[in-house]
Amino acid sequence: MGEASLAEAVSARAIDPDLEAQLEATTEARHASYLEFLRIPSISALPQHAGDVRQAAEWLAAELRRIGLEHAEVADTAGHPIVYADWLHAPDAPTILVYGHYDVQPVDPVNEWETAPFEPFIRYGRIVGRGAADDKGQISMHIAAAEAFLATRGALPLNLKFVFEGEEESSSASLPLWIRANLERLACDAVIISDTGFFEGNRPAITLGLRGLLYTQIDVRGCATDVHSGGYGGIVENPANALARIIAELKNRDGVVQVPGFYEDVVELTPAERAELAEMPLHEEGLLEVTGAPSLHGEAGYSVLERVGYRPTLDVNGIWGGFQGEGSKTIIPATAHAKVSCRLVPDQDPDVLFGRFRDYVLAVAPPGVEVKVTELGGGRPSVVSADHPVARAAARALEATFGAKPYFMRSGGSIPVAEVFATVLNRPPILLGFTNPDDHAHAPNEFMRMGNYETGIRTLCRLWDDLASMHQIREGEA
Repeated sequence: MGEASLAEAVSARAIDPDLEAQLEATTEARHASYLEFLRIPSISALPQHAGDVRQAAEWLAAELRRIGLEHAEVADTAGHPIVYADWLHAPDAPTILVYGHYDVQPVDPVNEWETAPFEPFIRYGRIVGRGAADDKGQISMHIAAAEAFLATRGALPLNLKFVFEGEEESSSASLPLWIRANLERLACDAVIISDTGFFEGNRPAITLGLRGLLYTQIDVRGCATDVHSGGYGGIVENPANALARIIAELKNRDGVVQVPGFYEDVVELTPAERAELAEMPLHEEGLLEVTGAPSLHGEAGYSVLERVGYRPTLDVNGIWGGFQGEGSKTIIPATAHAKVSCRLVPDQDPDVLFGRFRDYVLAVAPPGVEVKVTELGGGRPSVVSADHPVARAAARALEATFGAKPYFMRSGGSIPVAEVFATVLNRPPILLGFTNPDDHAHAPNEFMRMGNYETGIRTLCRLWDDLASMHQIREGEA
C-alpha cells in the first residue's frame, strides 16, 4: 500500500458492511484512544518507569472492560504486570489466544525525535510516537476489531483470550512462569501474535519464524580506580583497550562469528528454499534508504534475506567506560563494558551458546585485566508451517483486505514468548503483524502508517469471521 490514503485503503477491504460502518463511525474515537495509550511512557527496561508500566497495564485493562470483554485483570508478577481478558460465549467456535506487549523501548537519542517521544501525533498518514508500531498500535488494532463486533452484533464470532505483557522489551522474564501457572485458563486452539510487520516495500506478509536471542554483558576491570595515563600508561593494561581486542576477536572481516561451535547446530537452507527466497522482490536500495547506511554488510556467501531471517548473528549493542566528557582527561579507566547480543536460528540453544561465548571471551582476553561475562536474558527460536490452518486463513484475510497475496517470511527479530507458547501450550504461534517495515521500531520517530493500521483492523475482523466456521484448526487437523 505504501503511502495509500485511508480512502484508498477502504476500497480494498471486504468485511461485513455493518462492521465497516461501525469502524467508519468510530474512527475519531479510535484514534484518540490510540494516542492516549501512546502517551504513557511504559519503558519496562528502566526502573524509574515502573509506575508508568503499571499505569499502562491499568489503562489497557480498563479499555478491555469498556468494550465489553470479560475477566479483565492486571495480574501481578515478580516484574511488570500481565493484562488478561477474554470473551468465551461461542461454544461451537474455536478459541484463539492473542498475544501482544504494552511495554516499549527506551527513547534515546531524544534529540532526534520530531517531537517528544511520548507526545504522539498523526500527520501525513502516519502516527508517530514510541510504541506506535511496537507494539501498542497492534494491541489497539485488536481492541478495535473486538469492539466493532461487540458493538454491531453483541457478540464475537469466536472465543478470544487476550494476554498482553509488560516485559517483552526486557526479556519477558515473568511471562513463562505466569503461563505455566495458568495453563487451564490459557487453553486454546491456536495462538496469534501481532508483533511483526510487512515485507520490504510494505507488502503484506505472514512471519513463519522468529530468531531466538542471547543477550550478554562483558565487564573488564583493571586497576582499582582510574589512574594517570602518564604515570601508569605502558605498565598496566587498559581495560578499554582490552575490551576492544576482545570485541575484535568476535567476528572476522567477512562477518563470520569466531566463537567455536557457534554454527554447529545451524540448519542450512536447501537449494529449493534458497531459490524461493531469491524470488522475493527485495530491493537493497530501499534498505539503504531506510537505514541511512552507506552500504550493506554481513556474513559472506549469503543473501540479504538469508542473513536477516535464516542465519545467526552477533552484534555489540553498546560500549562504555572511561572519560566521555568535553575536552580531555588523560586517564587509564578502571573498567570498560559492552552489551553483546546474538540472534539465533533453529536449532541453536541460547544456554549452550552462552557457555561457548563466555569461554571464548575469557580465552581471548589479554592478561592484566579481570573479565566477567554475564547472561542477561534470552529466548529460543520459533518456526511454524505455512500449511497451518490459521496461517492459511490469515493469508486469505490479508489478500481480501489489502488486495495482495501475502509473502511468507522469517523475521530477524525475537519474541521470547513465542517458543513458550509452542512448547508449553503446544500451540506454535501464527505471527500476524501489520507494521510497515520502515516503522523505525526501537529508534527515534517510530511510526505506523495509518493505512496499515486501519486495514489491519479489517483483516482481523475478516479473520475472526473466517475462523469461526473452522471447527478443527489445530495444526494437521484441518
